[in-house]
Amino acid sequence: MMFALTFAQMRRSIGRLAAAGVAIAIGTAFVAATLLASDVLKRASYDSVAAQYGQAELVVRAASGAGGYGDATSFAADEAQLDQMRQIDGVEAADPVESTYLQLQNGARSLYQATIAVPSSPKLQPLTLVSGTFPASSDEIALPADAAELLGVAPGDTLTDLSWGPSAVESTSAVDGESTTASDEPVETTLTVSGIVDDPFKAYAMQGGAAVVTADTFTDRRWPDSDPMHVDIAVLLEAGADESAVSSAIQSVVADQGMTVETKDAAAESSINAVTGDQQVFTLTILSFAAIALLVAALVISNTFQVIVAQRTRTLALLRCVGAKKSQLRQSVVLEAATLGLVSSAIGLAVGSAFVQIAVMVLGRVDLDIPVPSRISFSVAAVVWPLVVGTLVTVLASLVPARAATRVAPLEALRPSEAPSATAGGGRVRLVFTLLLVLGGALLMVGGIAASQNGQVEVGLLAGVLGGATSFVGVLLGAVFWVPKIVGAVGRMLSSAGPSTQLAAANITRNPRRTAATSSALLIGVTLVAMMSVGASTARASLSSTLDGSYNVDVQVQGPSWSAGSDVEPLPASLMSEVAGLDGVSEVAPVSEVLVRTEGGNVTADEDTVQIVDPDSARAALRDPSVLDGLDATHAVVSQDYRDYFLGGSSTITIEGDAGEVTLETVVRDIVGMNVIVDPSVGEQIVSSTAPTSLWVKVTDLDDAGSTVNEIRDAVSGTSLNVTGAAVERATMQQAIDTILAVVVGLLGIAVIIALIGVANTLSLSVLERRRESATLRAIGLSKRQLRSTLAQEGMLIAGVGAVLGVALGLLYGWVGSLVVLGGFADVALTVPFATLGLVVLVAVAAGLLASIVPGRSAAKTSPVEALAVD
Repeated sequence: MMFALTFAQMRRSIGRLAAAGVAIAIGTAFVAATLLASDVLKRASYDSVAAQYGQAELVVRAASGAGGYGDATSFAADEAQLDQMRQIDGVEAADPVESTYLQLQNGARSLYQATIAVPSSPKLQPLTLVSGTFPASSDEIALPADAAELLGVAPGDTLTDLSWGPSAVESTSAVDGESTTASDEPVETTLTVSGIVDDPFKAYAMQGGAAVVTADTFTDRRWPDSDPMHVDIAVLLEAGADESAVSSAIQSVVADQGMTVETKDAAAESSINAVTGDQQVFTLTILSFAAIALLVAALVISNTFQVIVAQRTRTLALLRCVGAKKSQLRQSVVLEAATLGLVSSAIGLAVGSAFVQIAVMVLGRVDLDIPVPSRISFSVAAVVWPLVVGTLVTVLASLVPARAATRVAPLEALRPSEAPSATAGGGRVRLVFTLLLVLGGALLMVGGIAASQNGQVEVGLLAGVLGGATSFVGVLLGAVFWVPKIVGAVGRMLSSAGPSTQLAAANITRNPRRTAATSSALLIGVTLVAMMSVGASTARASLSSTLDGSYNVDVQVQGPSWSAGSDVEPLPASLMSEVAGLDGVSEVAPVSEVLVRTEGGNVTADEDTVQIVDPDSARAALRDPSVLDGLDATHAVVSQDYRDYFLGGSSTITIEGDAGEVTLETVVRDIVGMNVIVDPSVGEQIVSSTAPTSLWVKVTDLDDAGSTVNEIRDAVSGTSLNVTGAAVERATMQQAIDTILAVVVGLLGIAVIIALIGVANTLSLSVLERRRESATLRAIGLSKRQLRSTLAQEGMLIAGVGAVLGVALGLLYGWVGSLVVLGGFADVALTVPFATLGLVVLVAVAAGLLASIVPGRSAAKTSPVEALAVD
């Protein structure tokens, strides 16, 4: 009986339940999309790892937890053991799965390229041919299409391999004439491009693709000075072979090496599990935002059911008159909530699934570093959890309204149906808990700031986060005390605008609990958005200031560090003028970096890098030109760290190159990235060539350094030159901060959308509550337009004040968070993104106005005579 009645009441209240259903559907769609996306990412990672083994059935690898980086031989197979595996009955092929890097050059173009060996069986080859052939001799190489394009080569062309290998000939040091071993410097080898390869399963996408050389060439490059040791081996079985028997035979070969034999699927799965810690953190992080959205949805749902119960007062009272028990009324409300939660969660699951499927289809058309499946697959967790969480949140949100339903007395059935009376604010217990939480949280935040500034960053983070969360819970708990008063005060301040504004302010303060709950829902999202915006802006400004104080060179263009000194090729003649002509570049200074021997105090460095700089031309390219003061034919500029750690307090430094030796007095400066700087006149005495090998670049606008850095990178693309420096770090840092901020604000935006649905829901329910009041106002002359205006202003007041309060709280929490996170290593200066925060408030007010349209039309359409009729 009660079940049928519950569903009948739901059908009558379908319009009132719709907004609550939308709120929970959005939240559960968020959860479902996160879980499904996590499954897609894991599946894509699995496919990528499994692809390395080709069509192998078994994988021989280090047992879990065996060995370590410096102890490879304790869990690796040697060549003799690999040959034993190949002789086992049922084994068609067994090859190591490993890669190495080659330094490839074609003229001025250079590239570090991941490289694998041609397998003994084509079935173990993870790559496919696009054109040409796989290498058949030691002087051939097959390249990925991107690498071939970057190097400017095609099948049949030749390039140079600069790699360490046993074929190296003895060389002579430029400094002392002593012979060096083969591995002291790279050896030039000419390779012919045999073909272009593709990586269809993205097995080597994280390494930028893989080139292919013969097994002998690979061994020479991978193991130039030692016997090969293999930690990962793919085993291909003959048709009809007994997998279990072969596995046992292989295990007996490598048992003493700490290795184990697994199926390919098991090996790929264990590899993914070993590295999915970051993925789990990612999933949990996204789910935390889903939890925020569901919390906001719970506030919306609770509001909805409170008003629905109030609207059904006469129905509930009549049920009491005919014998319904209090427990039956409570069960009816809970059943209604559970049904709403289950149906809405199912809709949310469908929406979230559709979103991920569309995303997968779109990403499948984009060249990513991992293979993207064409269809999503549903795990039990991805289906069950959204349904359970959505239903549970809805039921929990309905418990307080369900309790209110049991308090309806049978005599209520004998009275006319009136709008629910305004409820009181919070009680003393709530006030006490509010004060304890806010004050306790504030003390924890202060302690977190102090700990962070004293170098105890982890303790500071723990205290700061706990204090922020605790105090914010207190703020939300106490919202019933202060939010309605603030909204009412703002309304009264604006009451001179007309009677509609006066009515809006009065209506808001009639039910403090509901006003507080509605504003709190919006308050949560806006506070977090504002906090992240303020924190990001402050971090960006503080870290930029720290970089400015540490680095004098905005951008430095230089070759690979291992090839510094006399082996570095001079910069292309046109590069300096090309960089100087770029928009955003203010000054460019040439620098020659040479490899020499230095001696000072008790420390001698056989290979040290010295920069030869003309102080007259270089000063303009530095943020602080004074660092070159004192640089001349008898003095070298050294960094404070270099003086402390290498010169041992000595005031002189001896520099020896291929052309001679000099001893100079040192001038110590607080500089980063410049250990030793000498004058050109000194450079001519110590080395035979002082041709520029790098550039110091000063940018015009540090705030727009990112675009300038990208232009400089474009100018040196296709060469082995690197672009580094403070502006590069600033650009990378700002890009990371902006990306994180965009993602976080986007995720929090879902909670804000749900909160605005709550505003619309509150206004809609308010219209239903005040039908008789609105009819009376219409009867005494209030026009439809004025009635709609009243609701519009009510919506804008609730949304606007909630947004302003959220921004104020966000400023506070963003500032505290910045002090906790950055206080230990940077001077933190509060930076307020006024434009962003103003936009947040503006959008909230506009959304509040939009949310009032449907309720306003509903109120205006109701006839005064119909509304005044006694129910």
